[in-house]
Amino acid sequence: MEILRREQYREYEDFVSTHPRGEFMQSIHWQEVKTNWQWEAVVSRDEGGKIVGACGVLIQKMPLFGTTFLYSPRGPVCDLTDKRTLADLKAGVDALAKTYNAHLFKTDPDVPAGDTDFLRTMEELGFRRFYGPDGFETIQARFNYRLYLKGRTEEELLAGFTQKTRYNIRVAQKHGVEMKVVGPEYLDEFMRIYRTTGARDGFNTRPKEYFVRMLSALGVHCRLYMGFYQGEAVCGAIATNYAGKTCYVYGASDNAHRNVMPNYLMQWEMIRWAVETNCTVYDFQGISGDLENEQGHMYGLYRFKRGFGGQVDELAGEFNYIYKPVVSRLVDLAIWGNDKYRTIRRRLKK
Repeated sequence: MEILRREQYREYEDFVSTHPRGEFMQSIHWQEVKTNWQWEAVVSRDEGGKIVGACGVLIQKMPLFGTTFLYSPRGPVCDLTDKRTLADLKAGVDALAKTYNAHLFKTDPDVPAGDTDFLRTMEELGFRRFYGPDGFETIQARFNYRLYLKGRTEEELLAGFTQKTRYNIRVAQKHGVEMKVVGPEYLDEFMRIYRTTGARDGFNTRPKEYFVRMLSALGVHCRLYMGFYQGEAVCGAIATNYAGKTCYVYGASDNAHRNVMPNYLMQWEMIRWAVETNCTVYDFQGISGDLENEQGHMYGLYRFKRGFGGQVDELAGEFNYIYKPVVSRLVDLAIWGNDKYRTIRRRLKK
């Protein structure tokens, strides 16, 4: 294992950005977005010195407890059947844990929930698995809706959409809805619609500065899409395109003009970006794991995404390695209490 110096980051990025398991949150540039965290890169090399595994680790100080929390979002990047590389990367994280006095390391690789071999390997390495019943108790969503492109043309993909989805795309086009890839100068408009969406759907929103950093840090790998109807901004999205995957990361839709179906056209334009750049998958990102309850508040989101002809991928969840059990438990209780407080405040505001 090796903990990289800054001058070696280019080598790391070349590996992660081209690896089949590469993720935008494993990029060296993700630290420029998560500015309230520190960041380190751990790699494993083969006998010839070539990188065969990488793990970008975010480090957050916990001043109240005098420790740190280590987190590798969607890491590690390697062949997940390669036990030697996984163990080597874990040794690198252990070294970081000692340097930064960590109480916990958490990772959430993009691996199917049914991959029993990987689950067994992580258990052998000392990890404890965590996953919530509906998929939103984890940091990253555990149930994702994905459209695997498989080299299909735009026409072939459209044919795989439901009739209603194709119709709604045509509705938006017929009414003159215009989709544009825009710069950060449109973030004020995006934030207006994004906050409207958060208030309507009951989720906390990020500040504008976060998206300024995201667009700047990821550069050509990130786009801000905005939809316009009669010159008025009615929807928006931030999508990433990295390591052969296009991801719909943040979305927003206004309460006005929903009848012209701008969100359908926006998704189609982002799917077209994935096709143009030869991506293997378009990831609609999280949905609830409760797919049977049509009355659930998240079911409408699933129904919308399902119309594009993809599939539900259930992921394994989070894997925790606990270095300091007592501190880890105290931190969990503090986070739980803070979440309860925020929930109560949100309900009172409503």
